[in-house]
Amino acid sequence: MHALFDVPAPAKLNLFLHVTGRRPDGYHLLQSVFMLIDWHDTLHFEARNDGCISREDIGAVLPEVDLIVRAAHALQVFARHGAGAHIVVEKRIPSQAGMGGGSSDAASCLLALNRLWNLHLPLSALLGIGLKLGADVPFFLRGRNAWVEGVGDSIQPIAIPSGRFVVIKPPQGLDTKAIFSHPDLTRGSETATISGFTADPFGFGRNDLQAVAQGLCPGVTDALKWLYDRGLQGRMTGSGSAVFAQMREGTNSTGTSADWSDAPGSWQLRECVNLGVHPLVGWALSDDLSVGSV
Repeated sequence: MHALFDVPAPAKLNLFLHVTGRRPDGYHLLQSVFMLIDWHDTLHFEARNDGCISREDIGAVLPEVDLIVRAAHALQVFARHGAGAHIVVEKRIPSQAGMGGGSSDAASCLLALNRLWNLHLPLSALLGIGLKLGADVPFFLRGRNAWVEGVGDSIQPIAIPSGRFVVIKPPQGLDTKAIFSHPDLTRGSETATISGFTADPFGFGRNDLQAVAQGLCPGVTDALKWLYDRGLQGRMTGSGSAVFAQMREGTNSTGTSADWSDAPGSWQLRECVNLGVHPLVGWALSDDLSVGSV
């Protein structure tokens, strides 16, 4: 195999996000549900025989050493001498949005290069590499909507009804560290239950990071108000700045029940559907990792 083209890396939305505590080492304890959506980046891979990892950006320009490059170098340790790759990235998922774009790219890179280099590493090995790259990478490697707890290391697959959503990314981004280090952040939410979530999956809970984010980024408030004025209950995803709302039954892409034509031109706005599974599920051999922690 010399090349792999059109490898997808889907984004995620946090249907809720509660901060339940903080460990002595400063890491926050979270509860959330991560849901895959069809807003995705696309990666292309071509094998190199000189041991080099090179990257070409189409669209947004990424940092020289981003999570994709770091993932490739981490996996290269297991490859034959001289194995390298040229990676082309079509970036569509906005950065600093809370949509997991960088982590998803890293996960798809690990899965693709595991194939391209004929490594045949099992999913458990990729999860070990992914967790060192970022807390969200294992979720994308597992490839199923999930109930996530702890510091993001406890991942349990969960069924979510199909739905359609409008997702808005205002022009401003938000730095995750600034959100979690803010003195006004709520850090003592009560522990939620899966049964409570499944009773109302698209209306359950809240995002504990949202209030702090709105104070730091007026664009979050503007987008939420714009959705509210259209009868939609918006919520921020992750640490923002993207927000989303479930679309009403009967709303179609031409705006019969909801019209997006007056949205500010500086926003990135898309209608999305959720995914039952990641399109790359099965690309790495699973070894009894259906439930539990990585």
